[in-house]
Formats: sequence, structure tokens, C-alpha cells
Amino acid sequence: MNTTKSHYTRANYAVNQTTVWEMLSEDQCEELFMTALEVLERTGSEIQNEEARGIFEKAGCWVDGNRVRIPSALSEWAVRSAPSRVTVCDRNGKRALNLETTNAYYGPGQGNVYVLDPMTGERRKPVKGDVVKTAMVCDGLQNIDFVMNNGLPTDVKESTAEVHAFEALVTNTSKPIIQAIPGVKQAQAILDIATAVAGSLKEFQKNPFAVFQIETEGTLVHSDETLAKVMFAAQNRVPYIYATKLIAGETSPATPAGAIVVALADVLVGIVLGQLVRQGAPVIAGGFFTIKNQETGILSYGAPEISLMGTGMANVLRFLRIPSFGFAGATDAKVSDAQMGLEAAFSILHAGMSGTSLIYGCGQLEYGQTGSVELLVMGDEVMGMTRRMMKGVEVNEERMARGVIDAVQPGGHYLGEEHTLTYFRTETWWPTVMNRARIADWEANGSKSLGQRVKEKTQSIINTHQSGKLSAEVLSKIKAILDKADGR
Repeated sequence: MNTTKSHYTRANYAVNQTTVWEMLSEDQCEELFMTALEVLERTGSEIQNEEARGIFEKAGCWVDGNRVRIPSALSEWAVRSAPSRVTVCDRNGKRALNLETTNAYYGPGQGNVYVLDPMTGERRKPVKGDVVKTAMVCDGLQNIDFVMNNGLPTDVKESTAEVHAFEALVTNTSKPIIQAIPGVKQAQAILDIATAVAGSLKEFQKNPFAVFQIETEGTLVHSDETLAKVMFAAQNRVPYIYATKLIAGETSPATPAGAIVVALADVLVGIVLGQLVRQGAPVIAGGFFTIKNQETGILSYGAPEISLMGTGMANVLRFLRIPSFGFAGATDAKVSDAQMGLEAAFSILHAGMSGTSLIYGCGQLEYGQTGSVELLVMGDEVMGMTRRMMKGVEVNEERMARGVIDAVQPGGHYLGEEHTLTYFRTETWWPTVMNRARIADWEANGSKSLGQRVKEKTQSIINTHQSGKLSAEVLSKIKAILDKADGR
């Protein structure tokens, strides 16, 4: 048999160690990027922050009122200047998220106006205690890598709700936090809390455990407050996400390629500004793409177009060597049912296989209106399955097991082999809520559906999980910061 394998060197031995969905070729990625550069240079963007306009003009951009046109050379410089890898730590300073190449990390969504109570099933407005429960559940789930609030608390001052949400997260989980910031004043309070936990601003900058989420208005418009937040993050060397939200056919072209071009042009503005403020400022880019149901007026969170356009955006950003931010794990369903499982599972799989760096949105029902920690628990299971598929097939002498095969001989079995004992757990994915029992055993244990098992696991985590606690001294500092933010 002829073989292309070299017997003398491994230098040209190609390995597909992980399974990644490359939807766009490098040529297509380059074409999309070049088109976005042309949009920024010819059409430009509305820059509504005076200080930012001054920074752009000083860097050689063309400024006409609020309209700023960015030379392609400047955009290309900013992409090269931005770090190709961003590392985010946990609360204890341990490196947790290596945002590089095709590494993919999952977490919940944020900002929903309702939650499903995990104990009673009631749909109601979220309170701070719900953010605490979200932190605890995320802390207790193996495949949730970072946390978000999954529902903005309504039992605190509206102007400081994000600050209170951050406090609830940082005191109830050690996992990294992605925190939306409504304004610079709130961003400063959140940074003060992070500094109190880290010990100093310098220590936080060295080992950041929080990332600011900044969302543009889309359609090539960047508000005064949005750009002020970018400058604040860059000045303080806080990793930040600059993301856009687009509705295909309404706030962007209806075609996926056109939507990706607008999204790229949008996020490049945030990348360029950040690099002009501080060269090397850590930035993650991305967006949320959706479609509008013309019959109901809702913006879908479970549509396949979200995954399609999100995958394309992740492909282009990886081509540019910029860490990416994408959406998955949400649903348009209103309750825990088959639709919820299907929409969440498909999007979790596609986002992971596309190599999106940070994947948020799990735990959101009813097109983003309602947060559910039960969906987080079910999503954690799907994330584990996805990661096993992404792990792929490792091919080496030990794993090919030719010696074991020869030792067992035809008709033999492998149960007693040392090779089996070594690999059967690490090479196989094992479920935590999905059921593989024989039907008699399943019936003996109450014939519970997946939804019932998920509910039980969720409640068990809330009732029994213990996360690491902050010291009394740090908690006292955080309380003082919250009191100051609330005006007390």
C-alpha cells in the first residue's frame, strides 16, 4: 500500500487536533475585511463624542461635523496593534480564559427584564438575589467558563443596577465576569470593586478577572457615551468587548455578507479608537445578529441566521487575529420544552465549532426577555458534548493501540486491558442530566423527564453549592463603594 506518511520526519505531518467549522475561506474573509475598510473610508461613521472626533482627526481621519472617515491604513494599523490574544483570569488570579486561536468559552446572557424563578417557576422581574443564584449555578457548572447577570436587578437603584449586579457576581463566584457598563460613572465604580478584590489597580491589570461589555448602536452610529466607555477602558487597560447588534434587512443589509461588512465596520471603530488611546489595549470584537419576525415584531434569539452570521463574523475576526464575541444558547421558547432544547443546542454547537472566543447568551428564554438558570444547566450539558466533539480524534502510537489489538486477538475483549482503564474515562463524554439508564431503572427512579432532572440539579446547586468567599476586609471595601455609588 502506498502512503504519503514520511518515515524520516514529522515536519510536514498535518494534524487536525480540533474540529473547527471554517465557513469562510481566507479569500472570503479578506474580501469582507477590505469591503469594511472601504465603507469606513468612503461612507464613514457617525462619531457623536467630541473627544473621540479630536483623537480621530489628530490621527489623520477626515472629520466633517459628526461624520468621520477613517483611512484604510489606520484601520489596518489598529488591527495589527491590538493583541491577537487576550488572557482573562479568575478572581484568584489564575489564568482561566485564553482568548486565542480557536479556543471557545461559554457563559450566560445579561439584561433580560424577567426571570423564571428556579424554585417556583414564576415569571417575574429579577431581583439581586436572582443574580446571586446565577453566580452560584455558574460556579457549580463545569462547562460554564464565565458569568453575566442573566437578569438586571430591579430591587436596587436603576442607575446603579449594573454595579449591584457586578457585586453579586464577584462575591458569589470566582469565575471571570463579563460586565456591561451603562456609563463611565458606573464603569468607575465597577473598576473600584475589581481593584478592591485584586488588591490594587496594577494587580487587576496584570490579572484581569472582569471584562467590560460595550455595545454600539449599530448602523455605523457610535454615541457619545459608548465611545466614552471605550476610552475609559483603554485608558485603564481593562479588557473590553466592542460589539454591535444588527437586524438583517432592517439595520443592516438582508444578506449575511452585507451584515458582516456593517458589523466589521462598526467594531473597527471601537478597535481603532482604543488603540489610538492606548496602543495594545486588550479588545474583543463581535456582535449579535438576528432577524425580525414580521408577523409578531419579535427579534428572534433562536433563528439559524444568528449562528450563520455569527460564524462568519468569528471566521473573519480569527483571520484578523482579533478575539471574538458571539451569541448562543438562547431560545424563542417560553418554557422548558423541546423547542428550547433544539434551538439552544444547535447554536451552542455551531458557536463552539466556529471557534468563537467568548460565547454568551445561554439561559435566555422568550427571545431574550426571560432568564432561566435551568436553561443554563441544560446548556452546560450540551457544552460538554460539544467540547468532546471539538476535541476530535488524537492520533499517536499509544492511542492507535496496535499492541493492545494484537494482545487481545480476534474475538477477544478489551475490558481487562490497562489501555482501557487508562483511556475510557478521558476519551468518553459522560452525561450529568441526560439519562442512559435501562428503562426498568429509569422507572424505578420516578420516570423523570429531562426537564425534571434539570430542575432538580438546578435546585441542588442553589441549595448546596459553596463558592469561595471574599474576606471581611474586601467585603467592607465593596460595601463602601456601593454606598458611594448609591449616594448614601
